[in-house]
Amino acid sequence: MAAMAAILLMAYLVRGITGFGSGLISVPLLALFLPLQFVVPLILLLDFTASILIGGLHFKRVQWDEIGILIPFGIVGVVLGTSLLVKLPTEPMLLALAAFILVFAVRSMLNLHGDKPASRGWAIPASLTGGTVGALFGTGGPPYVMYLTHRIRDKSDLRATFSALFFTEGLTRIVSFLVAGLLMTAKVWTAYLTALPLVLGALYMGGRVHVGQAQMARLVGVLLLASSVSLLFKALHA
Repeated sequence: MAAMAAILLMAYLVRGITGFGSGLISVPLLALFLPLQFVVPLILLLDFTASILIGGLHFKRVQWDEIGILIPFGIVGVVLGTSLLVKLPTEPMLLALAAFILVFAVRSMLNLHGDKPASRGWAIPASLTGGTVGALFGTGGPPYVMYLTHRIRDKSDLRATFSALFFTEGLTRIVSFLVAGLLMTAKVWTAYLTALPLVLGALYMGGRVHVGQAQMARLVGVLLLASSVSLLFKALHA
């Protein structure tokens, strides 16, 4: 319980600062000692709540024209990812998650971010990948983040758009998880209600913290690298 609380506090502090990243940090760390079929639905509910709070506070800044093109293909990805989460065994999923997290750990630590605007055509692979990985691992933010950061330059608009997108995609995942039975357990809802006050406090504190973008990227990168290596070790020795 203490480890779970510390992980959630850290993950949603980052979410409060940047507008994203909670699932990317919390899921691989929680998966070290909890099953993915429990962790992913729990983080989905917490992220959905966070998206309502953060997105609602900056509703007028949301770039709806950018979100509109992402939603249809994201829904297709969510359906595919939910099916894989239900059917695949644990070890291959942990290996895939470790590899996925490692890519973004290196990217964050080296601060590899291009400056060229992205074409609208990249919305299709970004949303398909984001929806699939989001449903499968609860960490579908990076493909969306990479696409939108090359489309929206204003940080406040970008942060609000992230939350609105994650709200919409989260609602789709909730419906998909309900159909698949992943949200029909008392343990998930009990953990959600227990963790909610901690998460709300972390979001509030994160919203009042001002950290340089490069510093935050490197910090997140270190956390992701550690979680990736740990997940790889767990998968190989399961």
